[in-house]
Amino acid sequence: MLDAPNRDRNAERREATRREIVEAAWAIARESGLAELTLRDVAARVGMRAPSLYSHFASKNAIYDAMFGQAWSEYESSVLALEGALPQHPRAAAKQYGRHFFDFAVDDLPRHQLMNQRVIPGFEPSPESYAPAVRVLERAAANVRELGVTSEDDFAILIALIGGLINQHHANDPGGDRYAGLLDRAIDMWADAVGLPAEDPAPPSRKSAP
Repeated sequence: MLDAPNRDRNAERREATRREIVEAAWAIARESGLAELTLRDVAARVGMRAPSLYSHFASKNAIYDAMFGQAWSEYESSVLALEGALPQHPRAAAKQYGRHFFDFAVDDLPRHQLMNQRVIPGFEPSPESYAPAVRVLERAAANVRELGVTSEDDFAILIALIGGLINQHHANDPGGDRYAGLLDRAIDMWADAVGLPAEDPAPPSRKSAP
C-alpha cells in the first residue's frame, strides 16, 4: 500500500491565515465602509502587527484583490446552482436571473461596491481575480442569447437596468423593498422592447359551486 502524500502543513496554515485576513477585511468594510480599510485595522483584527501582513499580502490593494476574487467566485457558484432551476419561459427566466443578481447585490453593500463600482482609487483587480467576473458575464450573455436575444446592446441595457435599480436601492431605500418591487416591471419593459413572448396568463380561479 502506497503511503499517502505528505501534507504541506505550512502551506495550509498560510492559506488559513490569508482567509482570516480577508474575512477580517470584509468585517471592517461592513462596519466602517470599504474605503476605510487600513492595514493597521486588519492586522489588529487578526492579532498581528501591520508589517506582518506583508508576508501574506503585498499591499492593501492585494487584500482588495483577494476580496474581489472571493466575491465573484461566490456569485459564480450561486449562479451555477440557480441555472438548473430556471423556468422554461424566456421572460420568466430573465426575471429569475435578474432577481438573483439583485438580491445578491443588495444583501451586502461593500461587496457590491467592490464587485461592480470603482470606489477604491487606483485599484484594478488582477487577471486571476477578475476571471470569475468574466466567466459570469460571458455565461449571462450566453443565457440571454438562448432566450432569443442576440444583440449585445440589448444585453447591456438589461444589465444597466438591473444595476440601476440596485444602486437606487443602496442610495435611497437601504433596507426597503421599493426598488425590488420594480424589478419585474423593469424586466418586462426590456422584454417587451426586445420581443420576448408574454408570460402565459394565470388560469382563472375556479368558483365554488352554489
